[in-house]
Amino acid sequence: MQGFPPAPDKLIMQPDSNYFSFPKLRWTVCHFRELLPTERVSRGIGAPAPLDYDLDEAAIDNLTFRPMGSRNNMTWKESLEANYTDGILIIHKGRIVYERYSGCLNERGKHGAMSMTKSMTGLLAEILVVEGKLDDTALVSDIVPELADSAFGNATVRQVMDMTTGLAYSEDYSDPKADIWIYSRAASPLPKPEGYDGPDGYFEYLQTVMPEGEHGDAFHYKTINTDALGWIVSRVSGKEVTELLSERIWSRMGAEQDAYMTVDGKGTAFAGGGLSAGLRDLGRVGLLMLNEGELNGQRLFSPEVVANIREGGSKSAFAKAGYTTLKGGSYRSMWWLLHNEHGAFAARGVYGQTIYVDPKADMVIVRFASFPTAKNARIDPTSLPAYQAVAEFLLTR
Repeated sequence: MQGFPPAPDKLIMQPDSNYFSFPKLRWTVCHFRELLPTERVSRGIGAPAPLDYDLDEAAIDNLTFRPMGSRNNMTWKESLEANYTDGILIIHKGRIVYERYSGCLNERGKHGAMSMTKSMTGLLAEILVVEGKLDDTALVSDIVPELADSAFGNATVRQVMDMTTGLAYSEDYSDPKADIWIYSRAASPLPKPEGYDGPDGYFEYLQTVMPEGEHGDAFHYKTINTDALGWIVSRVSGKEVTELLSERIWSRMGAEQDAYMTVDGKGTAFAGGGLSAGLRDLGRVGLLMLNEGELNGQRLFSPEVVANIREGGSKSAFAKAGYTTLKGGSYRSMWWLLHNEHGAFAARGVYGQTIYVDPKADMVIVRFASFPTAKNARIDPTSLPAYQAVAEFLLTR
């Protein structure tokens, strides 16, 4: 996408369906609203709350660690390139100690959060649960009757929040016949092709999902859970997910930029992966979680919200999913719990996105990336030891 106009072989545009392919992905992650319609997550009209700096970049760049399964050490700086990092932010004791931009991103830009969006939706749901506005033991069909005949109907809200539902749905991005692509066609805001007779929009698709397995038996990472949760949150609150996220978080945390979320053809926000935001603003979200709902001297939600999330979900259910880089972990309210010695937990998204919160080290790491393949299992062997190395270094400062 360089030149005026770009050469034909350099164009990335609709209805080109492969704008998620590598290397086009490296441009796409910073330009979603040029490809898809979006809705704003407003930061409000007040002045942003500045973040203080205490940079220690040279020392962090030279930190060494050993990637999982490797015999050789790697430096922090080397890991950034290895993981196709577009932006990285480290906050320690409330101050930025490291900040770098690369690829398509600069400090004024926004980057796709991918499935970190799920953690924002899960956070909103957990806030409503703690405030008594959402019963997580209720059946989904009691809140959204339209889902009564789908696999979601007899699941509890908590099973949706923790992704322990039994749903017939494949999310293998490498399989062109996977359900994720059928879902994408339903959600596409572009005109449906002639002869198309499938569901139109997120909510219509969710009503077609059939059961597979037992609810509560195992953790199954499936994005449609989050979009069902987005419907639940909107039905209970009477607000769109974008509106509620702005009202409860974005407009109150001192954000410096509006965020935005992609929407389907009916204007429904993609609660499972449509958010794009600035690097420092996701750092503020990380600080909110680290500080248990308080930021800039203001309480945005009860500390019970974070306590519930950090408690984690069922480890036995999570183990059945076979995440080899996250052994001993769990999943609750759309957040990933590592259950390590530091009590770390994270929001995670495909291609390398993360908000990594380490309470023991008083540290938040936010990373935007455009790794060539979607699954974080390819990235974790480098990233997780790197995060731990930074945490241990910061504990000595």
